[in-house]
Amino acid sequence: MGVREGFENLYGTAPEGVWAAPGRVNLIGEYTDFNEGFVMPLALPHTAVAAVSRRDDGVLRLHSADVAGPVVELRVDALEPLTDTGWAAYPAGVVWALRAAGHAITGADVHLSSTVPTGAGLSSSAALEVVTGLALRDLYGLGLTRPELARLAQRAENDFVGVPCGVMDQMASACGTEGHALHLDCRDLSIRQIPFAPASRGLALLVVDTRVRHALGDGAYAERRAGCEEGARQLGVPHLRDIAYEDLRAALARLSDERVRRYVRHVVSDDHRVDRVVALLDAGDVRAIGPVLTEGHLSLRDDLRISCPELDLVVDTANTTGALGARMTGGGFGGSAIVLVEAPEADTVTKAIQEAFGAAGFTAPRVFPAVPSAGARRLG
Repeated sequence: MGVREGFENLYGTAPEGVWAAPGRVNLIGEYTDFNEGFVMPLALPHTAVAAVSRRDDGVLRLHSADVAGPVVELRVDALEPLTDTGWAAYPAGVVWALRAAGHAITGADVHLSSTVPTGAGLSSSAALEVVTGLALRDLYGLGLTRPELARLAQRAENDFVGVPCGVMDQMASACGTEGHALHLDCRDLSIRQIPFAPASRGLALLVVDTRVRHALGDGAYAERRAGCEEGARQLGVPHLRDIAYEDLRAALARLSDERVRRYVRHVVSDDHRVDRVVALLDAGDVRAIGPVLTEGHLSLRDDLRISCPELDLVVDTANTTGALGARMTGGGFGGSAIVLVEAPEADTVTKAIQEAFGAAGFTAPRVFPAVPSAGARRLG
């Protein structure tokens, strides 16, 4: 059953419209977004879809086709941050953030369904936030730009849900373009669409969902964010983005805390890796980004220390069976890895990863191609 039909069954009337917003996978640039650095995500074909209608009685009704349970009914003027950690907190948080920004949202009926894998580091939460925000923007005629919408969705996740994420996920979902990666400056939210269509070059970018579920609200993400902020404070800069790569060695020598030093080294070097990937893609040398991806994984594993045995096994197996490069992607501690591979070798590499997981006694991974896809949009 589609979301339109599901909405009619739930609420007894047709929705005013249907919207979609994608999940994302990040090509390069990890934990750089909240340091006001650079990232390079791409939107996936997997989307959260929402059928939505306005209400004028202050009632917000939320339902998900993917979660067992009744309609969640809330009052928009009684929404309180940090009171709900379930799925409904994400769309409810967007309503709260819009109202906090001065937009007169008087209620809504919402029915959601998503094909974005949850807990896989592919931004299922951002997809829920952005699709809700886009629908309400359109229905209420709010006139928000897509970057403004992404910022409000980020505020919902930061302040209402309580996850201190950067803005990358919401920007990728709101602003992605088919056949491109999104080069995002997280300081001023300026974006540049970088042509990236692996299939046109005889390549495939595989996503390997390890099925190790991660949760960014468990404190490890927040600890690393705090460590990065401490590094910037000790180095006397607003954010780690302000440390030039050429000055990294000297900056590290000024830090006495080994943990903070590792975090600073990762962030500054990963910003530099984003620059290198942009230059390679601009030059049309897609294959040459493979070693940069692997280099990024080693930094995430050794300096940021957010990998896990399953992610390391994906990267090691892929690279020893013919991949051009691979790395974990997303917040870490589970989730997914990406693998850049010659298209004819995709099945061979996939099979090798699956066999390696079986031999290690791990749950079988889910492997699928990452096709750079369109961002959030109205479907009807």
